[in-house]
Amino acid sequence: MVVYTAHYDSPLGGMTMASRGQALTGLWFDGQKYFGQGLGTDCQEKALPIFDQTTRWLDVYFSGRVPDFMPPLSLNTTAFRKAVCQILLRIPYGKTMTYGEIARQMATQKGIPKMSAQAIGGAIGHNPISLIIPCHRVVGVNGSLTGYAAGIDRKAKLLTLEGGDRVPFLVP
Repeated sequence: MVVYTAHYDSPLGGMTMASRGQALTGLWFDGQKYFGQGLGTDCQEKALPIFDQTTRWLDVYFSGRVPDFMPPLSLNTTAFRKAVCQILLRIPYGKTMTYGEIARQMATQKGIPKMSAQAIGGAIGHNPISLIIPCHRVVGVNGSLTGYAAGIDRKAKLLTLEGGDRVPFLVP
């Protein structure tokens, strides 16, 4: 199946959007870890309404405002990673969660006593739709900025853009 792509020039560097036609399936900072995972070899650049919607969302976000709409998303990944992404989507703009908090939520959802924060980190690291699925809002237990596939500097800038009432972050 053909995957369509388009480019977005963000204040933090170029981004690539991907779709199979109707919903966004990928959004990465160019060159980030796991960039384009799942794109395959049959990619074509094409203007699509979903890319227009995503561009509008990104324009609102990078202007420092909270987008009041969500482009349609389609995750082609495991059930576990989809469940983690659903938790990420509930982290409000300007707020953060720790890997451990997400692990506890996942354990509760699965009805098990506990879950590894490292497993959560692995799922978050493979988030195929950066920013819109806000993996940048996940921090270490002490507020440390760890584990962002697009780079710690970008993570710090995104969290600064969002402001909010958070503890000072520790940059490793």
